[in-house]
Amino acid sequence: MEKVTGIGGVFFRAKDPEGLQAWYQENLGIDPDADGYVVFKWAEREPPHNPASSVWAPFEQDTDYFGGSGQQHMVNYRVKDLDAMVAQLQAAGVTVDEKREDNECGRFAWATDPEGNRMELWQPPEGQ
Repeated sequence: MEKVTGIGGVFFRAKDPEGLQAWYQENLGIDPDADGYVVFKWAEREPPHNPASSVWAPFEQDTDYFGGSGQQHMVNYRVKDLDAMVAQLQAAGVTVDEKREDNECGRFAWATDPEGNRMELWQPPEGQ
């Protein structure tokens, strides 16, 4: 059975993403990288304990990246084998978006839980 290996990121809508990010930086010390995203680095729990990271990012209020306007957040789940996870979810009757994205950051797919929450599935590039 395929399983999630960690949280790849937490994304949420904000009326003023840059202002909110500045608030978190000032009040909680969450410092963004040069590209504007906050990346928390960690290691996978199971051997071989590969280095890993999780992204924290506010998005524009009107983004459609993670579902309808009623959904205020989206969790990105790290997976080892995106194709196997997608097949497993489809076999279980889960709604899986037909869209896939492959780029330098890895491979992505999207699914929706029974309460309508859109999630992102991410297979990072080898060694990330």
